[in-house]
Amino acid sequence: MTDPLSEVITLLQPRAVFSRRISGAGRWGVRYSAFGEPSFCAVLEGACRLRVDGHRPLTLEAGDFVLLPATPGFTMSGFEPVRLERFDPKATSKILGEVRHGTRGGRPDVRLLGGWFVFDSPDTPLLVSLLPSLVHVRGVERLSILVRLVGEEASERRAGRDLVLTRLVEVLLIEALRTGPGDDAPPGLLRGLADARLAPAIRQMHSQLARPWTVALLARMAAMSRSAFFERFTRTVGRPPMEYLLAWRMAVAKDLLRRENLELAEVAERVGYGSASTFSTAFSRHVGRPPGRYAREGRREAISP
Repeated sequence: MTDPLSEVITLLQPRAVFSRRISGAGRWGVRYSAFGEPSFCAVLEGACRLRVDGHRPLTLEAGDFVLLPATPGFTMSGFEPVRLERFDPKATSKILGEVRHGTRGGRPDVRLLGGWFVFDSPDTPLLVSLLPSLVHVRGVERLSILVRLVGEEASERRAGRDLVLTRLVEVLLIEALRTGPGDDAPPGLLRGLADARLAPAIRQMHSQLARPWTVALLARMAAMSRSAFFERFTRTVGRPPMEYLLAWRMAVAKDLLRRENLELAEVAERVGYGSASTFSTAFSRHVGRPPGRYAREGRREAISP
């Protein structure tokens, strides 16, 4: 059966990893401006404070991992009050070696590996909205290993580097998301998959995308009444079931149109439409462009330098 989380990560198309070692000592505090790209941070040793806009403050310790799928503004600091230094999160790409905050020289109070990458999907806002806005995982050895591998690969220029980094980041994302909170997650896909009643319906929806789904049919798979299923799905996933299904069908259709040379009728069939004309009408209404034009523009973008 299709794994919805793996599908989301695949469609997001993560790539282009940048990573840098960061340390802090003494009295220090840095305010990073929002930049919207996905970012991660792993604490290698010591401890610090993290305050992400819209979330409660966190104390990070050695072995902790943080993922921000669409990075808002945030503050990192030691534990003493200090005037914050403003910092552009992408400015670290211009700094050689480790970035040190606070007291220069000597042993740091905390050492971290921070990084960011990009999602190439044209449906990034939709797909990211299905994920938690902040994932904090504590003491998972597999994540520590993956972060170390990402850091090593990003710092070297070996053959196959880009492909290796892409695969490592895909695994890193899946590992972080499936290890993070389930029932405690905000509304979205992870919370839906953590719900024993909803999960079978969500998995079937993804694995049989072409099936003529209705709320009543999905409710039967969840062993719930139609009204109870509709309310629970909407509250847990963050959008009504048919709206979720339409958005997912369109995301898959976009990917097929951009990446594969398929006839329109075949794309329509794969995403649950009985004819090319019906699909074209739904796609144009949802995307704002007819599928043929969308496919041509996507292919031109793919070959442009």
